[in-house]
Amino acid sequence: MKIDLKTSIFGIVGYPLGHSLSPLMHNTAFRLRGLNAIYLFFETQEIENAIKGIKALGIKGVSVTIPYKSDVLPFLDRIDSLAENIGAVNTIINKEGELIGYNTDAIGALKAIKERISPIGKGALIVGAGGAARSIGYMLKKEGADLFIASRNYRHAKKLAESLGGTGIPMEDIGSLNVDILINATPVGMYPHTDRCPVSASVLRPGMVVMDIVYNPLDTLLLKIAKDRRCITINGLKMFIYQGAEQFRLWTGLEPPLDTMEKAVRSVLENDL
Repeated sequence: MKIDLKTSIFGIVGYPLGHSLSPLMHNTAFRLRGLNAIYLFFETQEIENAIKGIKALGIKGVSVTIPYKSDVLPFLDRIDSLAENIGAVNTIINKEGELIGYNTDAIGALKAIKERISPIGKGALIVGAGGAARSIGYMLKKEGADLFIASRNYRHAKKLAESLGGTGIPMEDIGSLNVDILINATPVGMYPHTDRCPVSASVLRPGMVVMDIVYNPLDTLLLKIAKDRRCITINGLKMFIYQGAEQFRLWTGLEPPLDTMEKAVRSVLENDL
């Protein structure tokens, strides 16, 4: 593409960013829609200065990823009601110098889950207590699920669960739960540490819906074990694409080329197997 003074700049803010395929997904969408726009990596350990830079440089919008989805809130001018209720932002729009925060993780995750199971009246266990866990937990509770949250740090899990109207549970006790849905909302199992699994195999029961928000690799160790134990699995690609599609709509006002975005990301992931 030709880059000039009119090129709109977007990007992803986080640390580390080596795993991210967001630039591939969004640049594919920009190109297909004929937009003079580019999406870049903005790896940083100084989130406050990074947000100031977005405004100062006129960057049109960014994705926010680990570990800044909650940390970024004080540095924004306005926060969408869904993101405010969740307490986490993964998308920022720069609207004429006003930085507005949104949460598309929640929308993307719920859409992926509802393709396989209705959360109404179901028991759902989320492993993790960070921004992604907060987003998914909020939506599941809103949809009528019985929510449980577990984490290596029980205090964090309990605090998050209580804020969402759910129940915190120590990791060593999750085997005693009889839930319908289990979601890994941690980076455990992400490339290059693909030999790691966030839960023991004994927790996974036949018929359980098991979702991993990790999308690189497509088949994490958790999902491989879940398939062997006759669970219904959802990989992280669906959530990733759906949340990215919502970002594209917010930034451009256009419908995203969903199939092309998914094919571009899937092609890279499958070639890396």
